[in-house]
Amino acid sequence: MAGWLRHVAAALLCLVAAASHAGASTYYASDPNLGSARVVFQTNHGDIEFGFFPHVAPKTVEHIYKLVRLGCYNTNHFFRVDKGFVAQVAAVVGGRKAPMNEEQEQHAEKSIVGEFSTVKHVRGILSMGRYSDPDSASSSFSILLGDAPHLDGQYAVFGRVTKGDDTLRKLERLPTHKEGIFVMPIERIEILSTYYYDIEVESCEAEKSILKRRLSESASEVERWRRKCFV
Repeated sequence: MAGWLRHVAAALLCLVAAASHAGASTYYASDPNLGSARVVFQTNHGDIEFGFFPHVAPKTVEHIYKLVRLGCYNTNHFFRVDKGFVAQVAAVVGGRKAPMNEEQEQHAEKSIVGEFSTVKHVRGILSMGRYSDPDSASSSFSILLGDAPHLDGQYAVFGRVTKGDDTLRKLERLPTHKEGIFVMPIERIEILSTYYYDIEVESCEAEKSILKRRLSESASEVERWRRKCFV
């Protein structure tokens, strides 16, 4: 665990240093809808970074960002990977391996109003999953792996990938099987840990310190769960 943490921490510091430069290379980073907050999902196949559209879907962004800040997506997984269509994150309730504390449970069980917009469903877009009720979205969402105009105006778009398209392409190459309408990976694609930061923070050194603390807290939560399960 210690070796894994050192490896991730080193990669994290490189990421922050790169983000502090105006010319940093990012995926879709020029999208005018993007706010300054960034979230990173560290999966067993690589990292995926995304940003939010706070002016497009403010309630959805607030809800998902709080789930991230509470650590709810740690030990969750991508239950669906349909090449050229979507990679879908499972709902936190039922999808996450580690048990949740009371605050996590309370927020994870909330549903939010459908914030449908004119933003198009194209590769890299984040879009909420839901049932037939338009206001039934909770914590499951999809990352678009291609253009899907039939979803436009039907599902709430709330952000997009900013880095990690190489990871998405790895996921698309994994073996899958079909269960009903879903194309699902044969092996679990786990979200090992998550962290978040703000690209507009003035002090890079201060931000590094904050990020290291968040990463340590996230890794500690996963390690505590593993010890409980395997001791």
